[in-house]
Amino acid sequence: MLGHPIGEIILLALWIAGAGIVVGVLAGLFGIGGGAVIVPVLYEVFRALDVPEDLRMQMCIGTSIAIIVPTTVRSYYAHKKKGAVIPEVVRIWAVPAVVGVAIGSVIATYAPASVFKIAFVVFAIFIAARMLLGADRLRLGTELPGRVLLSVFGFITGLVSSLVGVSGGAVSNAVLTLYGLTMQRAVATSAGVGVPITIAGTIGYMLAGWPHMAQLPPFSVGFVSLMGFVLMAPVSSYTASYGVRLAHWLPRRKLEIAFDVFLLIASLRFVISLL
Repeated sequence: MLGHPIGEIILLALWIAGAGIVVGVLAGLFGIGGGAVIVPVLYEVFRALDVPEDLRMQMCIGTSIAIIVPTTVRSYYAHKKKGAVIPEVVRIWAVPAVVGVAIGSVIATYAPASVFKIAFVVFAIFIAARMLLGADRLRLGTELPGRVLLSVFGFITGLVSSLVGVSGGAVSNAVLTLYGLTMQRAVATSAGVGVPITIAGTIGYMLAGWPHMAQLPPFSVGFVSLMGFVLMAPVSSYTASYGVRLAHWLPRRKLEIAFDVFLLIASLRFVISLL
């Protein structure tokens, strides 16, 4: 990192801070935690900082999860004040979700970077297709399933979150809306589930990256970059509340399409890196 000109470091810092504004708004607006934006941005930052290719994606994911901890917490409390959170769902999903996160963290210790790139591409395509097709209108039922099936969904949410660097909102939103919840209640409850997921994920990726510390950038704790956290987390956390406000009145179709285009470009970038 010391070999880079100071102007380049400042430019990267401004890039991260600017992305933090977008991340926070998207977290509150779509309940996605912002990881779908953070990971592609950090990938380019860590490439510029010469993080080894075989560890770069894990650094992006671990740092992303850490960054969205305050964003997710802030989004959750903002929605809770509006009375939109379903506490029972949060309680049922919390433990199996953390188990899923733990397994994902173990995978991060041993799996090659290509596993995480493929997981992100599949995840991004899932989000983009869901938004473009208006899948929020699809229904599997009018009531939430029982505790066992909800626990399974919780485990899947935690595992996916730890493999792609998100809070799990995209997965939990999809499940909750398929069973008849309004988008506002689904987003609010997803933010609640995201709190234990992001905290456990941060700790898990710190531990997973510990054996690789000698190859990681300065100011890193395992696969979590403290530099990335310090630069982006405050900005994204602050702007999350604006996303929550927008979620209650702003027509989102054009924003959804723009976000889909971003995801598809990011996915293409990772696909090219696999070739």
